[in-house]
Amino acid sequence: MNTQDYINREDLYGAHNYHPLPVVLERGEGPFVWDVEGKRYFDFLSAYSAVNQGHCHPKIIRALTEQATRLTLTSRAFYNSVLGEYEEYVTKYFGYDKVLPMNSGAEADETALKLCRKWAYKKKGIKENKAKIIACEGNFHGRTITIISMSTDPDARNHYGPFTPGFIIIPYNDTKALEEALKDPDVAGFLVEPIQGEAGVFVPDEGYLKKSRELCKAHNVLFIADEVQTGLARTGKMLACEHENVRPDILILGKALSGGVMPISAVLADDDIMLTILPGEHGSTFGGNPLAAKVAIAALEVIRDENLCENADRLGKIFRDEMKSIRSEMIELVRGKGLLNAVVIKPRNGKTAWDVCLAMKEMGVIAKPTHEHIIRFAPPLVITEAEIREAIVLIKEAFMLFQ
Repeated sequence: MNTQDYINREDLYGAHNYHPLPVVLERGEGPFVWDVEGKRYFDFLSAYSAVNQGHCHPKIIRALTEQATRLTLTSRAFYNSVLGEYEEYVTKYFGYDKVLPMNSGAEADETALKLCRKWAYKKKGIKENKAKIIACEGNFHGRTITIISMSTDPDARNHYGPFTPGFIIIPYNDTKALEEALKDPDVAGFLVEPIQGEAGVFVPDEGYLKKSRELCKAHNVLFIADEVQTGLARTGKMLACEHENVRPDILILGKALSGGVMPISAVLADDDIMLTILPGEHGSTFGGNPLAAKVAIAALEVIRDENLCENADRLGKIFRDEMKSIRSEMIELVRGKGLLNAVVIKPRNGKTAWDVCLAMKEMGVIAKPTHEHIIRFAPPLVITEAEIREAIVLIKEAFMLFQ
């Protein structure tokens, strides 16, 4: 089978809810992937930052295979010998009392929403069914019915109503709007991405997170950080909130928590919040399974042991500087933090961000547009300076085709 054969089979038998770049991948190692015809590419999407540790990291794969031969799943109906080890490791790693393990990022966001509402009724004293949660315009927290109920993306919402009530939507990067919304005594939480990834790597103003955290604390409202995409060294810190020394009341993690090996997510909080949920009130068949527990420990060890925060911070500055040096009328803006970056594209002669991505693919770099006019660049954090400079040359060559 060739590339088109694989694409045709997916189109024939799979739902058409994605529009992939026309490349069929079959192998990955570190920052590279290879297609079915043997061509090598720099991966500059990293499975939306799930592969921060690089493709098929040997330590993570070893943890996976060793545990897979012993025990993979028990459900939470029983204790297992690995979960407690992981729970101790991850809570001490991030400095929280408790963790609630889930699978996907969307599940973790849903868990955080439930936890916030439960705390509102049990601890804050909000009347039943009155709790409200503030979210931001341009957010992306997943695609479940409740999560799209707070989305402002028409593609996410159209023809999926009726929607879940209880959300207040305010502009992102606007502390005055947050302060006004917090005057409502029924507000229980503020859910925010430290950097809006899917919106096009929208980096808020310096001080936004810190001021938002202070406002939430003053109003006895939980500050909930969705670090599914921005966390785990992606922005040059272990958590993007750390750039402003902000500690969320509820921390949401996913994606790179497994190094891209399997779906693993987590919600972390202290006892006063976490212990409001009692047995039978929330759970997951696969959440906290022994396989996931061992994989997550290994994935977190890799981030720390290989200094991926420092690497992301240093190489991110190089990448942005090089992108800003490109003399192309198509490049309107370069922004980002660490190795989560975006180039905002101005269409030229009928050519768009999609066309640039196709050209980069031919050069040997794969990335994907978001919102049609923005290209997100997020390579695995194990990439070296020599490798990222090699990729930068290819990216520049692609842009030069559209002069």
